[in-house]
Amino acid sequence: MTDSYEVPDAELVEEIPKIKGSRFLASVAPVDSEAEAAEHLERARKAEHAARHHCWAYRLGPAGDVTRSSDAGEPSGSAGKPILAAIEGRGLTNVSVVVTRYFGGTKLGVGGLVRAYGDAAAAALAQVPTRVIVPTRIVDISVPYDQLGTLETIVAREGVERPEGVYGDFVTFAFEIPVADAQGFAARVFDASSGRIQAEVREK
Repeated sequence: MTDSYEVPDAELVEEIPKIKGSRFLASVAPVDSEAEAAEHLERARKAEHAARHHCWAYRLGPAGDVTRSSDAGEPSGSAGKPILAAIEGRGLTNVSVVVTRYFGGTKLGVGGLVRAYGDAAAAALAQVPTRVIVPTRIVDISVPYDQLGTLETIVAREGVERPEGVYGDFVTFAFEIPVADAQGFAARVFDASSGRIQAEVREK
């Protein structure tokens, strides 16, 4: 799993200057599934219902390995692929982009369409606010009471947030640690206590 990934943090619509009379408006939205991408496409169609073409692409998953695109009636390869290329170039995932075209009366040719759709998508993606998601794992810690001081020392040194403990025969904690460091954190806790503090990584 990737250590972190960047996603859009809001919806945004950006229009680029007209190209030979044609208008291009790009709508960007955060999405977590193909169903949400389809909902975004439908919203864009309704918002610009007079337009003939609503071309789109989306990218999903922490590694961005789920991608789809459509030329939506434009010549093959002239719209969906350049929109997707703009998404990949921006490095975002869990994102849907719909580019709406109002035809201006002059044909742009395949090359012109590729540039226009790609430029519109890139312009919107450059403006959309984003946030970085750091995938985490839960590290379950079981601490004898006489080892609480040891754990506190480790927590302070590591700079991690200590969750509320559950008190029983032992004190147990569920630490939320970035994926990249979860196993290492568990091993360091175990080693620092000479094995008296038990630490196990589980899925969040």
